[in-house]
Amino acid sequence: MNLPDILSFPDVKQRIHEALAEDLGPKKLDATTFPIVRKDRQSLAHLVARTDCVLAGGPVARAVFETLNRHVEISTHVNDGTALSAGDVILSVTGSTRSILVAERTALNFIQRMTGVATMTRRYVDEANNPAVEILDTRKTTPTLRTFEKYSVLCGGGTNHRMGLYDRAMLKDNHLAYWAENHDSGICGAVQAIREKFPKLLVELEVDTLEQLREALPSKPDWVLLDNMTPLELRECVKLCKGISKTEASGGITLDTIREIAKTGVDAISVGALTHSSPAVDLALDFE
Repeated sequence: MNLPDILSFPDVKQRIHEALAEDLGPKKLDATTFPIVRKDRQSLAHLVARTDCVLAGGPVARAVFETLNRHVEISTHVNDGTALSAGDVILSVTGSTRSILVAERTALNFIQRMTGVATMTRRYVDEANNPAVEILDTRKTTPTLRTFEKYSVLCGGGTNHRMGLYDRAMLKDNHLAYWAENHDSGICGAVQAIREKFPKLLVELEVDTLEQLREALPSKPDWVLLDNMTPLELRECVKLCKGISKTEASGGITLDTIREIAKTGVDAISVGALTHSSPAVDLALDFE
């Protein structure tokens, strides 16, 4: 699996610093650890999976420990994207007992959340059972943690949709309603207006009926989002879009429905649940 270096994204290290500062407070204080653990005490601890899962966030957890104390030594045993079994050791950290205890919860908060997203994504990819169909994430992410969560989708075998409002134009229902109230040129006019302003960006258009799709196709949008359609409707839309636009199924898609939707011929399926509904995975830091 060819994953990007998550620590190279400019916001990631900033979020790590902010998370540690949040935990330690304005006085940079661990009121439990500091009084009872000697400064010179050294320990070895292992980050362990308590359940089957797909790993994401190993480099982030490592960076948390190293940000707090650059003198700790860390051994990474498995890479992100790896399917783990209960009991597998993810990484080991040796060094100041104080530092390990202080960083423990922040490291776990990141990696448990990220591994949860990767594990949920892998479930959807496996259930779709169709390598020709991309399983996409959405912008339904935790504020300020989008980079972490979308990276985790990649770890689970999914594909990133646009990162934000800036890297792809996406005409949704409210945009189209505004356009219709203020212009006479129809859906095609809205697509053209975006292309004139941002000719290098992909343009995606949301439709929820066959009639709306037929009206829009002359503008040749790069992608068409087919919202809340039945498998029968999706198949008809795929036929209409062939050679014109790529197709994305979206809207209320679950593990129970994704396989049938993946058989309709769409190019991609977007699932908000990958990021907004994935539970944290049970991981723990065990001291020797």
